[in-house]
Amino acid sequence: MTTTHHLPSGKATSDQYAVDITPEKAGWGYSSLRVLDLPPGGSHLFTAGDSEWIVLPLSGGGAVTVTDDFGSEAYELHGRDSVFSGASDFVYVPRDATAALTSDTGGRLALTGARCTRRLPPRYGPASSVPVELRGTGNCSRMVRNFGAAGVFECDKLIAVEVITPGGNWSSYPPHKHDENRPGEESELEEIYYFEFADHAGTPGLGYQRVSPSGNGHGTDVLAEVRGGDVVLIPDGWHGPSMAVPGHDMYYLNVMAGPGADRAWLICDHPDHAWIRDTWPGQPVDPRLTRSDSASQ
Repeated sequence: MTTTHHLPSGKATSDQYAVDITPEKAGWGYSSLRVLDLPPGGSHLFTAGDSEWIVLPLSGGGAVTVTDDFGSEAYELHGRDSVFSGASDFVYVPRDATAALTSDTGGRLALTGARCTRRLPPRYGPASSVPVELRGTGNCSRMVRNFGAAGVFECDKLIAVEVITPGGNWSSYPPHKHDENRPGEESELEEIYYFEFADHAGTPGLGYQRVSPSGNGHGTDVLAEVRGGDVVLIPDGWHGPSMAVPGHDMYYLNVMAGPGADRAWLICDHPDHAWIRDTWPGQPVDPRLTRSDSASQ
């Protein structure tokens, strides 16, 4: 079990993965994240076990062959140059299957996972099918790629999305939480944030992530300077803002899962800051986002 909720790059590695977050390491029940670096011509075999997975290229591409008791299916992942290039295609790997990953040219692949009970069939998700949402306005503008969102792509427990925040903007704002099961109002979901940043003139980017206690026994408290490859674990609490420093666009991958019978992302805004949503209709969306991959959706 980890002793901290902020894991800087290199602190969550294993023999095979640049990031290796399991429920046991996180100290919770469902959410997982692995980040795999494949060299040109490289290969990797993993067993899904009791979890479902989405294989998502962060950079580069490759191929995924999924094998289980029902047969074998092969999928080609076209991928992308980087997380700032646009949405990527992806492959769903069901529980109790094995997946063989290969890449002729090399790639960095995220394996987003969640413990589950239902076995769903393996599937391919094209980049063209990923809904892209512009959320917020002004300096709260950000872009969400809902590739694995509830109601978009069927999973049993797993929810996964990508967020792009232009330099100088705030996202995951207003602060919100999903640490209680309140039917129709709030879901109980564990969450992983994985960060990458756009460099500028060779200078690595950075940002800041806040998580504050929400009470009722939920006491996660984080104020972290985050850089590329960092992970923040959020078992509970108000999370946000996620702040991108000026000049460096910020990317984060969110992985969520929880015990609820319904797979849903229902959040509760922090009562001190929820009013900020009322200011959004009077401001334009950051034009840097309207020129990005959202403009073609």
